[in-house]
Amino acid sequence: MWTTENRPLYNRDKLRYPSDLTDAEWDLIRPLIPPAKRGGGKRTANMREVVNGLMYLLSTGCQWRYLPRDLPPKSTVNDYFRRWDYDGTLDRIHHTLYITCREQAGREASPTAAIIDSQSVKSAEKGGSASIRPAMMRARRYAERSGTSW
Repeated sequence: MWTTENRPLYNRDKLRYPSDLTDAEWDLIRPLIPPAKRGGGKRTANMREVVNGLMYLLSTGCQWRYLPRDLPPKSTVNDYFRRWDYDGTLDRIHHTLYITCREQAGREASPTAAIIDSQSVKSAEKGGSASIRPAMMRARRYAERSGTSW
């Protein structure tokens, strides 16, 4: 609720971009960022800036090439985005923030009720996620078209 007491908590005027992380937000996310891989070169990217770049993209909906120049390069942000999506880091960050927000609101960590509308029921009757599966599968390659045989 927007009250006089909690309005300063959501004030983002002093940040470079409204999507940038505050110190408190970064303190929640920092432990969830995986350490640099062993044996490789030293990590040169600032992880907070990488997350700020991701947050900028997600909040503005801009294209990768329009990422501001004072954030890490688009290739760096995209590389971490893909890596963290693959290894589940983004899911862990989302889950942790979801639980924290619910607990701060005085609710249980996981919801105990759900609302199902008639549209959700109709899509479930037609097959739900099973009907999406063929669209997500890789197209079959035919030997006569590709010139190679399997």
